[in-house]
Amino acid sequence: MQLFNLKRTAMVAMLLGSQLLSNAAMAEDAQFWLNDGAASLNDSKKLVPNAKKAKNVILFVGDGMGISTVTGARIFEGQLKGIDGERHKLSFEEFPYVALSKTYSTNQQTADSAPTMTAMISGVKTNDGILSLNQSVARNEPSPTVLNANKVTTLLEQAEQAGKSTGVVSTARITHATPAATYAHISNRDWEANANLSAAAASNGVKDIAAQLIDNFGTGKIGDGVDVVFGGGRSYFLPNSVTDIEGTKGRRTDGRNLTQEYVSKFGGVYIENQTAFNALNPATTTKVLGLFNPSHMEYEQDRPNDIAGEPSLAEMTGKAVDILKKNQNGYFLMVEGGRIDHASHAGNAYRTFKDAVALSDAVREAVSKVNLNDTLIIVTADHSHTLTIGGYPKRGNPILGKVVEPGKTTPTLAADGKPYTTVSFANGPGYHVNSPGDAVYNESIAAGRVVDMSGVDTEDPDFHQEALVPLSSETHAGEEVAIYAIGPKAYLVHGVQEQSYIYQVMKDAFGF
Repeated sequence: MQLFNLKRTAMVAMLLGSQLLSNAAMAEDAQFWLNDGAASLNDSKKLVPNAKKAKNVILFVGDGMGISTVTGARIFEGQLKGIDGERHKLSFEEFPYVALSKTYSTNQQTADSAPTMTAMISGVKTNDGILSLNQSVARNEPSPTVLNANKVTTLLEQAEQAGKSTGVVSTARITHATPAATYAHISNRDWEANANLSAAAASNGVKDIAAQLIDNFGTGKIGDGVDVVFGGGRSYFLPNSVTDIEGTKGRRTDGRNLTQEYVSKFGGVYIENQTAFNALNPATTTKVLGLFNPSHMEYEQDRPNDIAGEPSLAEMTGKAVDILKKNQNGYFLMVEGGRIDHASHAGNAYRTFKDAVALSDAVREAVSKVNLNDTLIIVTADHSHTLTIGGYPKRGNPILGKVVEPGKTTPTLAADGKPYTTVSFANGPGYHVNSPGDAVYNESIAAGRVVDMSGVDTEDPDFHQEALVPLSSETHAGEEVAIYAIGPKAYLVHGVQEQSYIYQVMKDAFGF
């Protein structure tokens, strides 16, 4: 029933959008475009760089949110709303300052999230799989002496040292690469719980990622602990003798219950479902650890069906800001739309776009709650994906639909006599239907042109686009990603920059 209602809503929106598009197209004469450009130029001339020091900094990371994903999500959201998708804008596309970020790591042209986030949060590029250590450290290095000698300081740690409040929010596991880079220093991004450590690392006393969220802060360490932590990864914080609210056992074999340790050490509260989240009062809450799923949180498309109930990324962002802003010294907050990346790995563009829209909603929520005169907001991505938008579809054609060219009412046929979709992937698991999100990993790879899609609903949320190269999981891509900025020192976001430059802008805005 839910899927039927979703399709019906999308169909109504598409029909309304076609009418609105028709009206818009009638108005788009030469003078329209001249006036449109002149208005944008006039707005640009009104820009006055804000050179003030920032009290607060919020960094939004759309994991895997390449430029093609932004384009697709923009059109996707506009069409769902029944408006002109091509001229629509996501919330952060309204920001006045934009640049490009070069995302390669020190040892790979196409990077993963560990070195890319390390670059953004510390200003130092490093090797793939490495979290907040410099590039002289080899992956899987088991020596605590070597790890400690090659740590790089993160902006979150600097904020803690400066007496600011700090927050980490993600729809992925809090121990996953992007959020982990803000607080952990480790030679393998996969060492999320103690049971994941290599034998050598474990015997040498290397702290796993989840443990570092507790052990790296507090008395005798840095600051007084991360004040707001919202995301997934509950099982990585619980011992294997404990079963959580969703019936999943913890992964830890060291007997540590890190959720209890967070509360006892930092004086905070621990929550794990939507009900507890809704009951959380920002006015009286100073520290909170919220883990809403044993692993990653649900895709936005599937969130309503979560067993225990999960808050949206926008809800988590808004409540985090409300809690953190009580500190007169200001705060640093990192918010990740982590599942944008995962949907693309699965070759499922619908969920990719929907989670990108969810990130846009979170940005809008943050903007509504802050003073942009003293709060710098940066929105960017760690890397791109092989998602591509191609063919020559007519204006207003459904972004997830088959290519229908201008003046035509039926799909354009490729040289093999079959229709093709506007969106596809260069590699990955390929064509699948009725396969919700990550369920595709339970099926055989089906790359290439495996079926005539004439009777297939390619706009269905569970449709997975065709891919050229057969891989069990689609890969990242290596081209530049965008950086969007607004607030104090946002004017420093310009040109084509190394990804590590983002840290320099945030650091300068804080005056560190």
